[in-house]
Amino acid sequence: MRVPEFSVVIPARNEAKYLPQTLRALERQLRAPAEVIVVDNGSTDDTVQVARAWGARVLCCPERGVARARQLGLVEARSEWVATTDADSLPIPEWLQRFDQAAPGRVALYGPMQFCGVSPAMVRLSRGSYSAFLHTCRMLGKPNLAGGNMAYSREAALLAGGYPLVEAYEDVILGQELDRLGKVAYVRGALVETSGRRLEGGLAPFLWRHIRNVTGHTRGYFGDDRAPPPEK
Repeated sequence: MRVPEFSVVIPARNEAKYLPQTLRALERQLRAPAEVIVVDNGSTDDTVQVARAWGARVLCCPERGVARARQLGLVEARSEWVATTDADSLPIPEWLQRFDQAAPGRVALYGPMQFCGVSPAMVRLSRGSYSAFLHTCRMLGKPNLAGGNMAYSREAALLAGGYPLVEAYEDVILGQELDRLGKVAYVRGALVETSGRRLEGGLAPFLWRHIRNVTGHTRGYFGDDRAPPPEK
């Protein structure tokens, strides 16, 4: 049986502070990625220099918008499979190994996430609540694949049209399109820890943003200038 290779794609905008930890986590993978791609989305800090210093392949996407950055990574990836995470996230060492084991017969994979750098109680709460949310989505026939922890067949993703040009939710939309093309699997052991900075404004605003996001109200999701300009 042919073993698929993985290109890991990380969109990044002004992530010089967090990116080294993510790249270090990828260095520790038991199933080494074929390449690590950092897509710079108009950073004004040292994101590009940090990525290159760690040996990542850097792609420049000056048009702002995480969907555009993810799409460029998908198009330029050299491997049969693409795995994605965020620039402030830490895949466990077994991450790609677990995806590799689950890949045969599937077009896409995704796994659990939890916060790191927060209290132990919040870590447990984040993992439990997110796992319950993913389970509910699966039961409803609408798997929720998040860009912080997903992998997919590059060929299938291109066939599905890639990432739509929306401000947020582009990862979930692509995941649902992939689900229409073939089998999608939840991989319980493929854990990614993600920065607790999303909670800096408080738990209630964080939850409200996500409720709006999953109901299609994505405008202003990031709260900064990462939104793509209106299409002409």
